[in-house]
Amino acid sequence: MMRSQALKTATSRKNKFSYKGNISFTELYNSNVFDDTAMRDFLSKEAYESVSNSINDGKTINRKMAEHVAAGMKRWALSKGASHYTHWFQPLTGSTAEKHDSFWEPKNGKAVEKFSAGSLVQQEPDASSLPNGGLRNTFEARGYTAWDPSSPAFIHENTTGRTLCIPTVFVSYNGEALDYKAPLLKSISLIDKAATDICKYFLKKVSSCTASLGIEQEYFLVDEALYNARPDLVMCGRTVVGHAPAKGQQMDDHYFGSIPDRVFNYMFEVEMEAAKLGIPLKTRHNEVAPGQYECAPMFEDVNLAIDHNQLLMDLMDQVAHKHHFRVLFHEKPFAGINGSGKHNNWSLITNTGVNLLSPGSDPNSNLLFLTIFINTIKALHDNADIIRASIATASNDHRLGANEAPPAIISAFIGSKLTDVLNAFLEDSTVSDKDDKKSITIGKIPEIMRDNTDRNRTSPFAFTGNKFELRAVGSSTNSAQPITALNSAVANQLIQFKKAVDEAISKGAEQKVAIIKELKSVLKSAQNILFEGNNYSEEWANEAKKRGLSNIKNTAEALSAYISKQAISTFVDNGIFTKEELHARLEVMLEDYIKKIQIEGRILADLVYTYIMPPSIEYLTSLAQNVKILKDSKLTVGKAQQDLISEISYHIDETKAKTDKMIEARRKANNETDSQKMALAYHRNVKETFDDIRYHVDKLEQLIDDRMWQLPKYRELLFIK
Repeated sequence: MMRSQALKTATSRKNKFSYKGNISFTELYNSNVFDDTAMRDFLSKEAYESVSNSINDGKTINRKMAEHVAAGMKRWALSKGASHYTHWFQPLTGSTAEKHDSFWEPKNGKAVEKFSAGSLVQQEPDASSLPNGGLRNTFEARGYTAWDPSSPAFIHENTTGRTLCIPTVFVSYNGEALDYKAPLLKSISLIDKAATDICKYFLKKVSSCTASLGIEQEYFLVDEALYNARPDLVMCGRTVVGHAPAKGQQMDDHYFGSIPDRVFNYMFEVEMEAAKLGIPLKTRHNEVAPGQYECAPMFEDVNLAIDHNQLLMDLMDQVAHKHHFRVLFHEKPFAGINGSGKHNNWSLITNTGVNLLSPGSDPNSNLLFLTIFINTIKALHDNADIIRASIATASNDHRLGANEAPPAIISAFIGSKLTDVLNAFLEDSTVSDKDDKKSITIGKIPEIMRDNTDRNRTSPFAFTGNKFELRAVGSSTNSAQPITALNSAVANQLIQFKKAVDEAISKGAEQKVAIIKELKSVLKSAQNILFEGNNYSEEWANEAKKRGLSNIKNTAEALSAYISKQAISTFVDNGIFTKEELHARLEVMLEDYIKKIQIEGRILADLVYTYIMPPSIEYLTSLAQNVKILKDSKLTVGKAQQDLISEISYHIDETKAKTDKMIEARRKANNETDSQKMALAYHRNVKETFDDIRYHVDKLEQLIDDRMWQLPKYRELLFIK
């Protein structure tokens, strides 16, 4: 049986990886990245300055200079042992994509290295075979990838070769965005200008502002033998059946616990490979659920942070194979224990090094901070449904609001101190620091410095001292989507704020007076979005309803925000998307939702008919035969045995009946021609049946002889490392 073979393999694993001697991460760091040092070494002065100006000031690199850059990049790549190059991009599949071309071309019977400006700047992948939401017909295949100089090229290593990877955007023949990066870059430019314009009120030397991001990545590790014995993990990334183990996470002993040796080796190799690619991983630890872990990097410019996170996920998967693990990025791979998120820590930094979300020692008098802070809250208030839509996926629906992650109600937590500051601001008073202890002392322990806010792990958008943490993003999501929404929302609000202030100034108001008056108006209109309590509570759900806040619990309904009036104001009016691109995004996300539920329904039916029913019926038959033997021998048949037969028989019948009902519901849903209606049908009529089927299957798992059960159980998947 596959389960017994998988268990035997998983429990006999040996730690083959050991790292002896000193490993210098400072030497590894950026060694496979075409960074500033590599550019200085391999580019001419003019080419180096051209790329630097593009990165720092957004200036276009002309084709002539691109030839010089291509020549230098080729020399660097060949010196690293690369044989191929690729345009590395992020289509709307949610993963990365690449098409490899060789540096080598035949000439006069010999092989020569060739890599031109055309190869660097532009390639032509198939735009109809990747998700496009109807922007391209299947017979119109041309699309373009175009070099993004702001994200450095890098060398991807595997066991047999090395490839030069060039980060790019992906657009259609007509220029519509078919990826996550192109809109993100537009949102970065938008918030740069909007925030810089605000800074000019206060800091004349500020010439640019950068959105900064740190992405925490949660994930599960499962032994590959056990993984391969679970068709649902292989096909869906999550278990669609499985009874909870006697011990899960209730003892809280896994969180921050000692990292298992085999897992540690995996983490260490990931960190080494990440260092080569310039990914600044800083933190590693056990997460709350057994088998769950987290890694987190240092903060970076938002474009690079997102590229690095996508690259990190690829890298983690690649290294996992070497250690005979499978890494699970699904938001809820196991029922009954915590799922995984991808916390996005976002802030704004000026070119002079000022964090615009840092309150400073006295937030009462830091008017620049209050301006950015209050307008960010207002942006969240006005765009809550868009932010909700940006993190909506079939897999994240399992996690949001499940007493482990922020709920589907979008709100902001700012902490008691800043709540007092804002209240005082509205009342033209200040908050005294006299009774506010800045530190904690415990005997001879060194002084513990307190932050100006506590943390609220239940809030989807929490202020954590000098940044906002968007906690509702799912672990498998490309962060470009929610961060594009956040950048655009905040930028749009700052633009509206500046218009109002400038209009007041033009009518004779003093600048500071105009700013304060408008800030008060903005804050009053956005206060409903602020909540300091337990976001998991039923009381908050009731209170949020009274406040008029949305509570959209499923993706099928949440995604419609992408074609709302607010979406037009936030995205279209600011040039992030066209109306056609927004409709296309909606279609792509609806299709993704439908397909994922469809696949889960199919694998659930497959498991029921090929893995669950056969051993259940076989065991039931053996019990019935035993009863017959007892009766034939005129021996008493115990009530317990009779009850067990009845219970197993009941759950078998219910499992089959409900599975047949689910299959019929799936067939009906497939007959819908409108994607929105089909998604709703899959949500209401197909997905809603999964838990009913699972209930009876999980009961059978408890009742059937363990030796006959074919699927690895939770206690094995979660605890065998």
